[in-house]
Amino acid sequence: MSDLTLNPTFLQACRGEKPAHTPVWLMRQAGRYMAEYRALRAQHSILEMIKDPEKAAEVTLQPVNAFPVDAAIIFADILTLLEPMGMNLEFISGKGPVFHNPVRDPADIRALKPINARRDLDFTLDAIRLSRERLENRIPLLGFSGAPYTLACYAIEGAGSKDFDNVRAWMFAHPRDWADLMDRLTDAVTDYLLAQIEAGAQAVQLFDSWAGSLSLADYRRFAAPWTRRIFDTLAREAPGVPRIHFSANGGHLLDEIATFPLSVLSLDWRVDAAAAIAKYGNSAAYQGNLDPARLLASDEAVLEGVAAVKQAFSGANGHIFNLGHGVIKTTPPERVKLLIDCVHGL
Repeated sequence: MSDLTLNPTFLQACRGEKPAHTPVWLMRQAGRYMAEYRALRAQHSILEMIKDPEKAAEVTLQPVNAFPVDAAIIFADILTLLEPMGMNLEFISGKGPVFHNPVRDPADIRALKPINARRDLDFTLDAIRLSRERLENRIPLLGFSGAPYTLACYAIEGAGSKDFDNVRAWMFAHPRDWADLMDRLTDAVTDYLLAQIEAGAQAVQLFDSWAGSLSLADYRRFAAPWTRRIFDTLAREAPGVPRIHFSANGGHLLDEIATFPLSVLSLDWRVDAAAAIAKYGNSAAYQGNLDPARLLASDEAVLEGVAAVKQAFSGANGHIFNLGHGVIKTTPPERVKLLIDCVHGL
């Protein structure tokens, strides 16, 4: 499958080049803010949509067909990786994802099964292949996974949490068992991302959504070694495929994250981008970091924010415009269109 794209701006920025215009895509750009998605979701559960390659590809392309984004991201969920390991996942209305058999003791960790992503997560790999066909090389397609720490949070807590206090307590109480769990998750994530690349993903992003709950010292001890192992393997086995890292509310962790072998360092909206570039340099490109709440406010708030973000990243060798987290579900679609047009200079 050809990696040539009619719009190479995203891949150029990942390589630290200056493309014809600033490329833009949005985390959660396919989702509940779009009427097309809500219509499909009214007929199917989230897991049904994710596990049906036709529907997953359809959702992947919904924002591509609606807005002039410079990259697509496959419609999937980070938590489906835990199912073939033996965890019972359900999305419950009003509560979100729930695991009915969370990890509670070392025996639960030993019971987790290694995965073969090409067999166990074939639905997402097929969705990647189908999306690439339907994109017809108009723009690149990203794959993704959750990072081991974030996956461990859900595995132990069994659901979402504000700060995952119980997870951190378990981590401190069982450091050796924690390392065993992280080893298993790291192997699974690495296999999954390499399989996505084989299926046609032209870049991959690692979401460490809950790493910000750790101090820098604890991140270095309990999370970073395993995340680094993933990026080391990707850099060695798929060197031409851009590698992106994103952590929400993780600005205090950048001293460590910036040392990973990344292609792109994605910043959330709380981070001073200009200061980060001055501190960490241009060994990697940058992504971010408009506050997604601006899209709820007004056209003026969007225009002002875009100008400020582009100025803040002006010192970056490569900059991919994105939000500092995902699109909020109540975002008006016309604001998404305004944002993209403004980033493109229209």
